[in-house]
Amino acid sequence: MTVDSAQLAALGDTTRRRIFELIAERPRSVVEITRQVAVSQSAVSQHLKVLKDSRLVRAEPKGASNVYHIDPHGLGQMRAWLDRFWSQTLAAYKLAVETPPED
Repeated sequence: MTVDSAQLAALGDTTRRRIFELIAERPRSVVEITRQVAVSQSAVSQHLKVLKDSRLVRAEPKGASNVYHIDPHGLGQMRAWLDRFWSQTLAAYKLAVETPPED
């Protein structure tokens, strides 16, 4: 599975997407995340593993636990993949606008 496929699959789950959004607001521990979502701490840890394996988040050890941050490198890869489609769409739009209408 490519990085972008793994990332899209990871974000395809509603709970994982919510966890990702919480971490995007600010770095958080598993305990902090668990307080914000309607799943167990064990489930949060499993979701974080998927997000970490897909390089959307990274863990930073802090004491006896980890604090999760957005992984800028992995997110940058996904953005570059998505930007490719945006560039293609803009090029097609430009061509459509600049092509004179047929009579």
